[in-house]
Order: sequence, then C-alpha cells, then structure tokens
Amino acid sequence: MPHRVRDTRVIAIVSMIGVTSGMAQHPPTPPALFDRALLNARQRRAQMQGAVSFLLDRVAEDMAERLAAVMREFHTPADLWTPGEGLAVLRTRLPAIERIALDVSGAEKLPFAPESLDLVVSALALQFVNDLPGVLAQVRRALKPDGLLLAAMIGGDSLTELRQAFAAAEAECEGGVSPRVAPFADLRDIGALLQRAGFALPVTDVDRVVVRYANAFALMQDLRRMGAANVLIERRRTPSRRATLLRMAEIYTERFADADGRIRATFDIIWLSGWAPHASQQQPLKPGSAKASLAEAVKKAGET
Repeated sequence: MPHRVRDTRVIAIVSMIGVTSGMAQHPPTPPALFDRALLNARQRRAQMQGAVSFLLDRVAEDMAERLAAVMREFHTPADLWTPGEGLAVLRTRLPAIERIALDVSGAEKLPFAPESLDLVVSALALQFVNDLPGVLAQVRRALKPDGLLLAAMIGGDSLTELRQAFAAAEAECEGGVSPRVAPFADLRDIGALLQRAGFALPVTDVDRVVVRYANAFALMQDLRRMGAANVLIERRRTPSRRATLLRMAEIYTERFADADGRIRATFDIIWLSGWAPHASQQQPLKPGSAKASLAEAVKKAGET
C-alpha cells in the first residue's frame, strides 16, 4: 500500500445539525454484526503502532465543552469503551472517572450496579455495538436519578464514498459485492433508541466532518490506524484482489475527488445525550391541559 505523508490530510467542517429526538416504534433486537473480539485486537494493535486520533481528539475537545455547559458536579463518572486514552482531557474535571475498556471477548454486559453512576460518557465506541438498545438500557439502569449519558458515535453517511467505490469495483471486477463498510445508524434511529431505553430529555445532533486524502489507500491506512478496519462478522475472509483494489481507488477518485485531485471522506459524528428520569426535570404537559386553543389562536392570527 503506498506510503503517505501525514500532512496530506485536510479536514473541513461541513455542518452541524441538531434535533430533539421523536417517537418511534420499538425495533427488534438486531442480529450480531460485529466481531468485537477482533475489534479489541485491532484497537490494541493500532495503539501499539501509533493510533491516528484526529477524530477522537475532536470528539474529546467537543465533549469537554459540552460538559462544561452542564452546571453541576459529577462524583461517580464512567467512560464506556472509548479507545485508548481518548478522553484523558476530561480527567481535570473528572479525576474520579472510571474507564471501562473493551472486553477481550467483546462482551457487551456492563459491570455497573443499578443507580451507581451520575455520568456515563463514551467516544467513538457505540457504532461497533451489536445490541445498542440493550447497552443503552444497561446504562440507563446504572445511572442515578438525574444522571447523564453523553456519547458520540460514528453514524449517518459516514464513509459513504468508500462504500460506493468498493461496491462498484467489486461488481465490475468480481461480479458481486461483499460487506466492506459497516451499516451506520442515523440520527432519528438513535433518538428513538434513547427514548426506548427510558431516557428523559433525549437530544441528538450531528457533526459532519469531511476529510481529504491523497488517495483511497491513504484513507484505508488511517482506518487501520484508528482500529476501525472491517470487523463485520460477514466480512470477506480472503485477501482482496489487487485489480479490485486498484479499480476501487480509480472509481473513488473519479466520483469523489476535488479539483486538486484529493478525495473526500465523510464522517458523521452523532452526539447523543439523555438523563435518567427525576422529579426535578421539565415534564411535558398532559393531554388536554392546555389553557389556550390552537384553533382560536390561528383564527385570531388570521383576523389581524
């Protein structure tokens, strides 16, 4: 794979989208998609080789700012599965934070007693969870009343360019397509899961980051150094054909290169937050409790 000079990467912040999550039907528990034991091994290897951390650094800085806006003290915080020491920046404010590393087996059962924590944070880890509804429910049970969950995960249209380029190249060169890029949850799905898990005041937003690379192989090298290479259970187990890889890189450049020849890679960072219910929190009005009629308000506005 071609060597790349580190400073060929350029990051552009494209947009920030915020919504309050809406209601959704409870989806069934999904089948296992990820080999989490392999994920653990690849993250460890990335740390030993020198992890690429620009996305994690960005999330850590943003998380520190978001927590700074919360006017309260946290005494029993926990960091859930954040790779490496990605949230070390939080230790100044949260010296007692307990770091929960990814289990070697990849197990998703959390070691928290009910109502034992007042804050759970997680950075760029939840996108590799097989049973996200179950994990969110475990976090909700572990939080004390009025405890906070604040997390960031990869989702939305992340790596859509790489997904499309690989699909086109495999269809052209091999007559079929294999799973290459993990499916990612979108904003509304995450909001619905927070409500399903019983969180109060759930909010989600998206930070879209576009990263520019010299070529597709430079992007793939960064993904390996993030510990984020393909860990899908149904992934292809044989080495990729050289011709397919070269064609993928060509298609990527043809479809997603800027005028200067650099390619674009999209990363959607989904932020999610929710509180364990508490009587002090703002409550929605009961149906029929409104003191003014919407119809009357519309009628009066039309008369003015």
